[in-house]
Amino acid sequence: MPSTVPAQNAPEALVLPTMTEVPQGPDGTPLGDDTADVVLVPVAGDGGEEQLLALAFTSVPALVEAIGEKQPWVVVPTRRVRKALGGSGATAVLVDPQLPDGGERRSTRG
Repeated sequence: MPSTVPAQNAPEALVLPTMTEVPQGPDGTPLGDDTADVVLVPVAGDGGEEQLLALAFTSVPALVEAIGEKQPWVVVPTRRVRKALGGSGATAVLVDPQLPDGGERRSTRG
């Protein structure tokens, strides 16, 4: 699953927006084996077919700036993002996107 952040510049963890609140520890990581409905956005692929991209942010302030302070989120270690999104349908991770107001979102268990 491709990412828009080069490996050498990747942060230790990414903040993933979720559709609902998820119980989390003091560092923002989900507690236990809880799953979360992560935010996915549909985009047109090169051939015109729809692809789903997972949203991720390099910090909570970056998420708040792009989506708003009421947006629930979880922190996932960068090395575990691929596994966390397994089965979600996401084909790539879009890091620190600037989203238009009213952007369409989909959720999936991740």
